[in-house]
Amino acid sequence: MTVRISLRRRVTLAYTVLGLVLSLLFAAATVFITEDYEHILVDEILRGQADDYALRLAANPATVLPQSHRLSGYLRRIDGHGNVPAGLAALDPGIHERGGDSAEGIHVGVFDTDQGRLYFVIDLSDIERLESHLEWFLTGVIVLGTGVAGWLGWLLAGGTVAPVRRLAEAVDALTTRPQASALADTVSDDELGRLAASIDRYQARLVDTDAQERRFFADASHELRTPIAVVRGAAELLLEEQRLPERTRGVLQRMDRGVRELTDLLDVVLDLARRRELDFEWVDANALLREAAASLQEAGSNSSLDIRIDASGQWRVSRRESLLVLRGVLRHLLPPDCRGILSLRGEHHVLDMSYVAADGASLPRLRSTALRSDSGLALTLLGRLAAALEWELDDEVSPDTTSRRVRIRLPHSALPN
Repeated sequence: MTVRISLRRRVTLAYTVLGLVLSLLFAAATVFITEDYEHILVDEILRGQADDYALRLAANPATVLPQSHRLSGYLRRIDGHGNVPAGLAALDPGIHERGGDSAEGIHVGVFDTDQGRLYFVIDLSDIERLESHLEWFLTGVIVLGTGVAGWLGWLLAGGTVAPVRRLAEAVDALTTRPQASALADTVSDDELGRLAASIDRYQARLVDTDAQERRFFADASHELRTPIAVVRGAAELLLEEQRLPERTRGVLQRMDRGVRELTDLLDVVLDLARRRELDFEWVDANALLREAAASLQEAGSNSSLDIRIDASGQWRVSRRESLLVLRGVLRHLLPPDCRGILSLRGEHHVLDMSYVAADGASLPRLRSTALRSDSGLALTLLGRLAAALEWELDDEVSPDTTSRRVRIRLPHSALPN
């Protein structure tokens, strides 16, 4: 499983590794320079002592070599005489560093002179202890340097990632509707600017595509309305004939009702497709409900329907879209043969719409276009348009009872303060 690390953490990790590497290089360079300087110093001291005592021995063969806790000298003359420790006698000419816990910091210089072979032993154990302290100091430098690098990396990464975060927030703030953006103007002219410009160009393509779709739906609206208007006009003309048989009149009324429903659904589809801005205004609640219910009288199916409207005050709604939703809900709420009581009651921000069949008769099953128990109004075209109005639809429609009910909750912004 791949572990995803945030960009800021990756930058911080990079700074931390860089700090660790630089601290290690600094420590290694310091140790190398210290050791190299120690070797140069020891070499100069011992060679200086050897040259000095070689001259003294040449002038006075009885010269006594130094014997102190810091520096000790030994001489093996050319004839082989001399009190030289066995551990030194086997060494070749040059500078030697004797190791081991007991001889830490002991350096031996072996030099051949005209008087014989000189051995000088210098004790730098106190300097070795200082080097041990230096090693602990360098360890602290590595730890502190790595920590400081990580901390600075976290701070610098925050500043580096901040423009990316602001760009992401600006993209999140874009609406779902296509609109032109100018994100490139808010960021620097670099790779981030190229990304913002790409988003701006993508948004511009969405706007162009949306404009083309709107033109298409506008043309389709005119083309679809013409045959629907012809069918509706023919149905209305036939319904005006007084000598029609009742069975034929019933068929024509259902056809007229279906054509009206198709007309409203077409308007709903076109409104959703065009995604135009809704024009909200204050309307009288009672008048709006009466205008929605008037479509039932126009359909000629209200002979036995008792419509009761109880609403007061004003609502801030988009009138056209509100009427489409209300008429659609009423058609879903009422059976084809309306014989009962339709109640429309508005109370605060809730509109309660109920239908009770006359004489307690059972309501027929809902048509395939009506509400279903597995979908509900919220998943229909009317539900999509209601969502654009910020209305919440709650249907309690049961095909096995004598009543049906739909509640519409209006947003608080639709009511006066």
